[in-house]
Amino acid sequence: MGIILPVTLTAAAAAAIINIWLGIRVGQMRMAQKISIGDDAGGPLTARMRAQLNFVENTAFVLVLVAAIELAAKGGVWLAWVVAVYMLGRVAHGFGMDGGALAQGRSIGVIITMLTQLGLAIVAVLVVLRVM
Repeated sequence: MGIILPVTLTAAAAAAIINIWLGIRVGQMRMAQKISIGDDAGGPLTARMRAQLNFVENTAFVLVLVAAIELAAKGGVWLAWVVAVYMLGRVAHGFGMDGGALAQGRSIGVIITMLTQLGLAIVAVLVVLRVM
């Protein structure tokens, strides 16, 4: 039987679902603006495209760190909570990129993303140094 990483697998599944949702939002905006290729030079389509790409750029690092921490047997319930907050932050960021009443979601998502990556990176270093 192989190694099972429940937090990593759940995080990867959640990431895939959020990425699909972000992609659908891009597609909806493309259809609304009748733009099949390219962007709208900084308009709402570009914002949605950036929300999805920003998610992909950051989530790869988070998933690698989560998997490494879990493989080192240093995860647990706390790691699942970190992933849950991270994913909620990324959803907030996606909505926030649309501006309007939910615009603060962008800042919330950015802050959560940075703190998550920093926190997981610190944990990873502490694991290597055998402090954890």
